Amino acid sequence: MDVRIGFGYDSHQLIGGRDLVIGGVKIPHSKGMLAHSDGDVLIHALCDALLGAAALKDIGTHFPDTDNQYQNIDSKILLFETMSLIQREGWHVNNADTTVVIETPKIAPYIDKVVANLSSLLQISSTALSIKAKTNEKLGFVGREEGVAAYAVVTLVR
Repeated sequence: MDVRIGFGYDSHQLIGGRDLVIGGVKIPHSKGMLAHSDGDVLIHALCDALLGAAALKDIGTHFPDTDNQYQNIDSKILLFETMSLIQREGWHVNNADTTVVIETPKIAPYIDKVVANLSSLLQISSTALSIKAKTNEKLGFVGREEGVAAYAVVTLVR
């Protein structure tokens, strides 16, 4: 069996006037992500992990922020398209482990919904997907509530 591991990271600045979307779930907050798309850091990190594991470059290569068709796009569409790319190469997701780093708001009440969304898009059992939430203990851009970051690790099998 052929197995690959991929790692992804994303971060976005928080600003007023935008929705906060994490893992395809809109989370009530006074700020959202500054981004060309909806700024879903978790999905973007997953896309990069998937593409990296399949050696298909990165999210910016496939969905550039210079292309107006991706302006304000729902990142679930980007994940769907990423899944199509890796499946064309014969890969399937075995599992994913992720961490969202955000000071506020607390996202623990939304994690079950995020898992349901993403496990469906990744075509895996909810037991094969881990979504963890951490603060940055008031340190750095996340700690100052200037932004949000996400990390993802995936294994692909062929």
